[in-house]
Amino acid sequence: MHVIFSHGKEAHPAGEKILALTRVATQLGFTTESIDYRDQRNDPEGRVARLLAAADNAPRPLVLVGSSMGGYVSAVASASLRPQGMLLLAPAIGLPGYADPDPQPCADHLQIVHGWMDEIAPVQNVTAYAFAHAAPLCVLPDGHRLLASMTQIEMLFAQLLQRVAADHAQASAVSE
Repeated sequence: MHVIFSHGKEAHPAGEKILALTRVATQLGFTTESIDYRDQRNDPEGRVARLLAAADNAPRPLVLVGSSMGGYVSAVASASLRPQGMLLLAPAIGLPGYADPDPQPCADHLQIVHGWMDEIAPVQNVTAYAFAHAAPLCVLPDGHRLLASMTQIEMLFAQLLQRVAADHAQASAVSE
C-alpha cells in the first residue's frame, strides 16, 4: 500500500501538508514518496509524465495525493494509473495554462478538499468539477494553502486510506 504526493506549483516536496499527511499514511501502514517537481514549476504536463514514470514500479494499492497543480497532475494521471484512492487538495481545475480543463478523476475512493476563500483556484471551478463527476467534496473555511484545516484534512485522509486498506484486505482474503 503506497501513497505518492504531488506538491503544488510554488510548494516543496517536503512541505507542511505533505509531512502531516505522510505521518497519517505511515501510521496506517502505507509507504510514501513525494515527487520533486520544482524543476517543472510551469509544466503541469511534464509533471504528469514524471508521476506516471514514478508510479510505474510503485507498490499497490496506490493512492495519489495532490495539492493545487499537484491535484491537477494527480487527476490527469489517474486516468492511466487507476489508483485505489485519491485526495485532491485545492486542485488547479479549470485554470488557464492547463491542457485538460476537466480531467476525469479515476480512483476507487476519492476525496476533494477545497477552501471557500481560495484566492488561486476558484471554489466555483472545484464545486462544478465535483458535481460533474459526483465526487465527494469538503469545502472548508480556508484559503488555497488549507493550512488552517489540517486537522480536518488529516481525518478525511485517514478515512480514505482506511477504505483503501479494507478493500485491499478483502481482495486478498478472496484471492486466498
